[in-house]
Amino acid sequence: MADVSENPTPKRSGVEIVKENSRYLRGNIVAELNDGTDHVSKDSYQLLKFHGTYQQEDRDARKNRDKTGLAKHTIFMVRCKIPGGKLTAEQYLALDQLAEHHANKTLRLTTRQGIQFHGVLKKDLHATIRGINETMLTTLGACGDVERNVMCTAAPIRDGLREQVQAAADAIATHLAPRTRAYHEIWLNGKQWHEGNGASDDEEPIYGKTYLPRKFKTGIVLPDDNDVDIYAQDLGFVAIVEDRQIVGYNVLVGGGMGMTNGNPNTFPFLARPICYIPAGDIVRMAEAVVKLFRDHGNRADRKRARIKYVVADWGVPKFKSVLETYFGERLDDPRPVEIRPMQLRFGWHAQGDGRYFYWVSVENGRIKDEGDFRLRSALRTLVQRFRPNLRITPTQDLILCDLPPDARSDIETTLRSHGVRTPQELTLVQKLSMACPAIPTCGLAISESERALPGIIDQLEAELQRLGLNQEEIVVRMTGCPNGCARPYQSDIGIVGRSGDKYTLYVGGRLLGDRLNFLLCDLVPSHRIVPILVPLLEAYRQQRQSGEGFGDWCTRLGPERLRALLPEGVANAPHSPAAAS
Repeated sequence: MADVSENPTPKRSGVEIVKENSRYLRGNIVAELNDGTDHVSKDSYQLLKFHGTYQQEDRDARKNRDKTGLAKHTIFMVRCKIPGGKLTAEQYLALDQLAEHHANKTLRLTTRQGIQFHGVLKKDLHATIRGINETMLTTLGACGDVERNVMCTAAPIRDGLREQVQAAADAIATHLAPRTRAYHEIWLNGKQWHEGNGASDDEEPIYGKTYLPRKFKTGIVLPDDNDVDIYAQDLGFVAIVEDRQIVGYNVLVGGGMGMTNGNPNTFPFLARPICYIPAGDIVRMAEAVVKLFRDHGNRADRKRARIKYVVADWGVPKFKSVLETYFGERLDDPRPVEIRPMQLRFGWHAQGDGRYFYWVSVENGRIKDEGDFRLRSALRTLVQRFRPNLRITPTQDLILCDLPPDARSDIETTLRSHGVRTPQELTLVQKLSMACPAIPTCGLAISESERALPGIIDQLEAELQRLGLNQEEIVVRMTGCPNGCARPYQSDIGIVGRSGDKYTLYVGGRLLGDRLNFLLCDLVPSHRIVPILVPLLEAYRQQRQSGEGFGDWCTRLGPERLRALLPEGVANAPHSPAAAS
């Protein structure tokens, strides 16, 4: 018999223990929801993620607490899981009412085609989640260490291809949804778990008792419209089209944008092409990759617990070889395919079936009424009037689908009368920009993002107009921390929260998302971001080659030549995500 010391028990993080002992995500949630307090314990905080909600703190209220001695103001974010971002008019209107009665009266469109409610109080959690389920949507698996919302190409072109992609997204989402009955017990039928009621019969045939090491994100895309940022997905499927039919998919694995400042073992990483599969095997392949991650992902260090580190550490040949054992047969190499950037279809477009869609640009995904700007009211009016189907885009916008040919004038008049500019009246840099929520709701945020980016874009718009660059596709993405929820490390200009009002600037990505940008300068106060970029934009205007985008130009020049253009005294930092590409 081998010495036990030769085979020590693998180290596991505390979250792994919480999951294992949770009785398939039940934990002590029911008791804590009814204990009369406004918060939950650390263990329940971890488990509630799987149910689609995060406990957070209103950090604006924190400023007052220091002066008055008030307790922490606890709130919750609730997230809907909506494969492909597809909604009916009735679902949208019901979610709008939930935002009115139980949240902060806004809807937040996410970068994964979902919807978030912010500012939900603990006492309203049950009504909010139950109300979402009554619309035939769910929050189960919208967060947590499971398959998150499955993304797919958003534009509702009736060409037969997008319908196939949506069907595949639905099938994967259904197959990889957690099977535990805890969700229905806690939020829907009200039957509390207790020993002996049969709950021990719960089974998670794919995930097991401890689920995945970390979150897992899947996207499906048509090669001529990479709107889902396929290279940022843990698992990506690129459709291979022949004779107007999807015959199969190239499988990409290992994308992920998050990293930790000061930890070189963490880094953004672009998904790698692994293999090709026939179209009918897409769900089977999704399960195989998830099971590989389940068994080989890092369960000791959550900072390195994403599948991208398995791919980075093993390399593609080993990963493919191990994946074959989970898939059950030899895998073909990826097929040649050209992936193109997302197609910009803002505003009014034909669907191809006699109907039309209208792509509404939503700044940073926040649907709200604020002063004379009343986007939420405008959208409610339009959805009530036309009863369209809707699509949430991966760029935090909203598409009104299946519209009659004569609806355009009415839509644009309604938007303008509510103080909302139409897409034709917005600059390209604004329409292509994205930000994460950050402060005041996200507990991980170290800097402002959603509330800071509009002012930065206003400044940048003026400079681009002055330089005659206002028609360039310059993608700006901003996050309040290095976790990268708005995918800043693939953009032409990435702005990442560093400390308080200071940010790290990255340049060199592009709309296609197939290249990581690199660090330009560090510890930049927000008011200096645009002045620092102006010398680069001026040089780009003068030196660019024909058809060369800003990020392409930055990459061609490289970090050292670009930094020579910066104002004196701008700080640099040694770590750059590009080193991990």
